[in-house]
Amino acid sequence: MQLGNFSISLAVKDIQKSKEFYETLGFTVIHGEQSQGWLILKNGDTNVGLFQGMFDSNILTFNPGWDSNGNETKEFTDVREIQKKVKDAGIAIQSEIDPAQTSGPASFSIVDPDGNQILIDQHRS
Repeated sequence: MQLGNFSISLAVKDIQKSKEFYETLGFTVIHGEQSQGWLILKNGDTNVGLFQGMFDSNILTFNPGWDSNGNETKEFTDVREIQKKVKDAGIAIQSEIDPAQTSGPASFSIVDPDGNQILIDQHRS
């Protein structure tokens, strides 16, 4: 099962201060709209999303079909297949993909044993 690109989505209180902090650590903004409360920053192969006012807690995010630059990969495991494997393994799904949605972008979320939210978020067909 290929989960794709990994990033952490941080629920921040002040996106400007967080942006400046991560830029000091060598991250650069590669995507997002600060005025809308979200930015994606990159340092090497590491991506960090800053989200102000969108989430209550931090989220581990995987993007099937993307590499760390947001480019489509040749091969990937579709998010619906990942969800089926997760369900078959007995892991509770927090938010499921609509069964009518048989292809294209979709997402589902789970929680690990320590309460960490995990989002599997596919943006491509």
